[in-house]
Amino acid sequence: MASSGQAAPAFVRAAAHPLRWRLLAELAGSDQRVRELTERTGQPQNLVSYHLRLLRDDGLVTARRSTFDARDSYYHLDLDRCADALTATGAALHPALHLSPPPVPARLPAGIRVLFSCTGNSARSPIAEALLRHRSEGRVEVTSAGSNPKPQIHPHAVRVLREEYGITLADQRPRHLDTLAGRRFDHVITLCDKVREVCPGFDARPVHWSIPDPAAGTYPDFARIAADIDTRVRHLVPVLAATPRPEVQP
Repeated sequence: MASSGQAAPAFVRAAAHPLRWRLLAELAGSDQRVRELTERTGQPQNLVSYHLRLLRDDGLVTARRSTFDARDSYYHLDLDRCADALTATGAALHPALHLSPPPVPARLPAGIRVLFSCTGNSARSPIAEALLRHRSEGRVEVTSAGSNPKPQIHPHAVRVLREEYGITLADQRPRHLDTLAGRRFDHVITLCDKVREVCPGFDARPVHWSIPDPAAGTYPDFARIAADIDTRVRHLVPVLAATPRPEVQP
């Protein structure tokens, strides 16, 4: 058990401040820029930036320059790191509070529709589409598209899915966002900073994953990007399991 003189674990110190907790909660749903976090929290930018820096120092939040506007940065919450920190926090208080791995979500309801989008629809979004279909055991109606689709899926994307995850893309080809006009989606997730600015709303709350384009890189670059996407997909599945289904009209 924790002694009376023991300092609080780092996660408790980081999350205990009301604004830092609010920032963690906002970033749990989507990568965001400082100005967006400022608008959502109603706090001045310098204060938001200060607390984001503290969260970065604790390793809970990372930042990456926007590929749309290099003057901007997107902040991302490392949910795996948060899970590890929460587990350590419980154990630090009492051995009986050592958290077990989160349970597998209940079987996903049928009919959930998810759209992934990036510019070329040749790497990030088809990788995300394939991984979510795999992780959800085909229960999610998942689609991907791009604002300026390439002629074909990048060979490294095909290879990384096959070699690292046992997934075959078959004859899938990139598609344009315009081909999905009129479709309804429960979740629309952009994986590219550029496409975020032009992606239609599709009458769904948008989510953004700021992921660099691996297209000009090597196979190891694709493997790293796929691993990042897979981590995000794993954390997305419980969110989808909790998605309220619209009532069926008689």
